[in-house]
Amino acid sequence: MAQKSQDKGVAGGMPVVTDPARVRNVVLVGHSGAGKTTLVEALLTASGTIGRAGTVTDGSTVCDHDPAAVRQQRSVSLACAPLLHDGVKVNLLDTPGYADFVGELRAGLRAADAALFVVSAVDGMDAATAALWEECAAVDMPRAVAVTRLDHPRADFDESVALCQRVFGDNVLPLYLPMLGDDGVSTVGLLGLITRRVFDYTAGLPADVREPDPEHLPAIAESRNELIEGIIAESEDESLMDRYLGGEEIGTELLIDDLEKAVARGHFYPVVPVCAETGVGLDALLEVLTAAFPSPLEHELPAVAGVDGSPRPPLTCDPDGPLVAEVVKTTIDRHVGRVSLVRVFSGTLRPEQTVHVSGHGLAERGHPDHDADERVGHVYTPLGAALREVTACVAGDICAITKSGSAETGDTISAKDEPLLIAPWEMPEPLLPVAIVAKSRSDEDALARNLGRLVAGDPTLRLERNPETHQLVLWCMGEAHADVVLDRLRAGGVELETEPVRVALRETFTARAGGHGRHVKQSGGHGQYAVCDIEVEPLPRGAGFEFVDRVVGGAVPHNYIPSVEKGVRAQMERGLVAGYPVVDLRVTLVDGKAHSVDSSDAAFQTAGALALRDAAERGQPTLLEPIDEVTIRVPDASVGAVMGDLSGRRGRVLGTEPDPDGEGRTLVHAEVPATELLRYAVELRSMTAGTGTFRRHFVRHDPMPTHLADQIRKESTP
Repeated sequence: MAQKSQDKGVAGGMPVVTDPARVRNVVLVGHSGAGKTTLVEALLTASGTIGRAGTVTDGSTVCDHDPAAVRQQRSVSLACAPLLHDGVKVNLLDTPGYADFVGELRAGLRAADAALFVVSAVDGMDAATAALWEECAAVDMPRAVAVTRLDHPRADFDESVALCQRVFGDNVLPLYLPMLGDDGVSTVGLLGLITRRVFDYTAGLPADVREPDPEHLPAIAESRNELIEGIIAESEDESLMDRYLGGEEIGTELLIDDLEKAVARGHFYPVVPVCAETGVGLDALLEVLTAAFPSPLEHELPAVAGVDGSPRPPLTCDPDGPLVAEVVKTTIDRHVGRVSLVRVFSGTLRPEQTVHVSGHGLAERGHPDHDADERVGHVYTPLGAALREVTACVAGDICAITKSGSAETGDTISAKDEPLLIAPWEMPEPLLPVAIVAKSRSDEDALARNLGRLVAGDPTLRLERNPETHQLVLWCMGEAHADVVLDRLRAGGVELETEPVRVALRETFTARAGGHGRHVKQSGGHGQYAVCDIEVEPLPRGAGFEFVDRVVGGAVPHNYIPSVEKGVRAQMERGLVAGYPVVDLRVTLVDGKAHSVDSSDAAFQTAGALALRDAAERGQPTLLEPIDEVTIRVPDASVGAVMGDLSGRRGRVLGTEPDPDGEGRTLVHAEVPATELLRYAVELRSMTAGTGTFRRHFVRHDPMPTHLADQIRKESTP
């Protein structure tokens, strides 16, 4: 984010909201290409927030200000764009539709109190959008549907509504029907089902409201009856249905009131047809966002605890309550520095206020637990990349703060004298590894700085410095996520390359063997003399290493026996076959020779290492590969394809079971070699149309097939 409010036709400052009841936080979700960003641009223009609408194709939209988004012509990060309508501030949270950026979507869901599902009248929806609807339903999040791209020749509003009803379930009903122009193709207006009025956009916004033409009446009557029955079924007045069935005309104001209550409770889901390019339906959609969606006062807040884990009473959305806010997104701007997008849940955040910043629970992803007191500088209302300074941000609102030294995505901001910690939101595990190498020593320093910034802002990115393979590995959500991460590193002045990811293997013996180590050198003065004989035998998997002393007669002086063990251990760390650590061995020292002058600790260490290498020539060493247990969550229709693919990966299916958290989904449990899972995140998504997910954890090491082990031996031989 950069402070450049003069860009993109920003029409002025945003008044400070002091009453949470005048705030709506709405997250826009839907598949990539559905038109979310274009719709936000049109709503900002219709509300007078910006003077002119930008386009995705020329990279001039408010929300897609990230260089990667401009280049790819699709959203890659969460963006906030507030507007004012009828005295209500609506914080529109534009989220990426591509599955790789699900972390940005989760952040948007956390900051929002309602969700607007954007469905293309041309392309329908993907399975991931359907799964997200179920997720919102599980927490009773209010939802509405905007059917976009009505101006396209292949647009089919009726089919889009039917699709939504099949996928989303009951109570998904349109409030308006599109009205075609004289050409029979273009959408020039809306038919209001509750008011039985025509909204004509031929002359632009605002619409010209008039009585319907006779040819419109049959369509209005049929759809209106279904809509009214749906609204009345959710009414708190149980007598209303009997009155309606008895022929009583239900008043428009009563219907609208019951509709708004049902939407706010998350029990009714209005569908609004909109066309961002022509302005059709934008004012109708704004009415739904402001009048039907709930304020933060009506939305359940996340649980909180003390920084020590002690319980705390539930939060209330009270501007005068204790300060509790959460960083939902962190970016690093080259001009402004660290910019934190913050949702305030309780209290009021003010400039120059000293607050406590707490982050816990993400240490395994490169976010060490941290607590610090910091002074907030300025408080801003963000409009995409633009920052407009405000005097305060009350409970329920969203703002941005800059130059925080420690705030990271997911951190809690609370009062200095009463530090708290918000329960974290569910964050998906990154499962696609990408190994990177800096081109030069100077690039290594720049890489370290830039990686710290990226990890601070992206909890779905995990940084691993593998001590065994000596690789720097970025664990990403998918290829598109990896591309964006690498682009941002290069944009920060880092020259880097990628290389194949290496899996940390192990080596072991498969048979008993003896080894003879002789290290004798004479070069004048004190020489080096050490001889030892060992016996090596394999141990069960996971047994570790044992060293046994069975020397008799003092053949190896007692003080040199630990030196032999030290040498054996050092050689085990260096490997025998392909440079990987040796495990699960018992090494027995049975004999040796020493010299009263030339023997030394170093000489017997060398002899011990030589003895193990000698035993390896006869002990049939082999490679062990890590085996992971995976739990794969897929739609029922994809189970056969997934299980067949696992077989091709040398996997062993342990069983399947219905997913307890999702109807129509199955959990597949299997054990798979880690070497076969390097690109599984990408390939599973391809097999399941983007809906498959999996978890993995290490269980043991197993012998690698001979042909694969031989190939690795050849590759490791200089």
